[in-house]
Amino acid sequence: MTDFVVLEAPSVLGLFPGGVERMPAALIDAGLARALGARHAGVVTPAPYDHRRDPQTGLRNPTALRDYAHRLADATGAILDGGGFPIVLGGDCSIVLGNLLALSRRGWYGLLFIDGHADFYQPAAEPNGEAASMDLALATGRGPSIVTDLDGRTPLVRDEDVVHVGRRDAEVAERDGSQRIEDTAITVFDLDTIREHGVSTVARDALAQLIRPDLDGMWIHLDCDVLDDAIMPAVDYRLPDGLHWDELNAVLGTAIASGNAVGLEVTIFNPTLDSDGSIARDLVACLADTLVP
Repeated sequence: MTDFVVLEAPSVLGLFPGGVERMPAALIDAGLARALGARHAGVVTPAPYDHRRDPQTGLRNPTALRDYAHRLADATGAILDGGGFPIVLGGDCSIVLGNLLALSRRGWYGLLFIDGHADFYQPAAEPNGEAASMDLALATGRGPSIVTDLDGRTPLVRDEDVVHVGRRDAEVAERDGSQRIEDTAITVFDLDTIREHGVSTVARDALAQLIRPDLDGMWIHLDCDVLDDAIMPAVDYRLPDGLHWDELNAVLGTAIASGNAVGLEVTIFNPTLDSDGSIARDLVACLADTLVP
């Protein structure tokens, strides 16, 4: 039986303090730990948020992001070393840096990046200096060294070891002048591809890229804005369309069933936009059905 361990990472250092910091408590209150039979490993508390944009890096909170990544890496690493399967509840998407740092200290791992956005901005193009719009670029070594050269380990994950599933922000990113994820070795299955080929085929193709003898396993990043806006309006940067619950279940389920996943992070769900708690309950049900079929 998988030893699931819930770790709270309520950081908004890469976004803004608008509600996603409440996600861990909301999902635990909705029964996530109970549904998974999970232990609780505590909270990695972030530094206070600073709204000012650093003139040198173009980021908000660059030093705090660096320090938080190291502290989260220590906490996630302790779970991994104890044989546990971390379920890290954000917070914003910048928590991927700490989790990947934990893995890079232990070997070579792939990244299944399930997100409605490419998260591939460079600081000069990101309108607000928010690392949550740049996290995949930072994790693959693109950006200021203070957040890309953690422990002297850059990149935290190689382009060829990343598969992005569910992107649908290409038009917005191009308008803003974001660097192009399409011009890298990262494999991208955007929403149009999923609709054309079917989610089961895409899930199998994604895993085929990540299950290789040279990789020690894979980490799963789940940004809740990958879900259809009609069922997941509780996010701060909304986009029309998206995956349905059964499609997300298919992608996650294929990854978990492979036996190669070593942990999962969940980000961006904003419970302040979920007035009756029903979206939190639906999200918990989806995760429980996937992780404990």
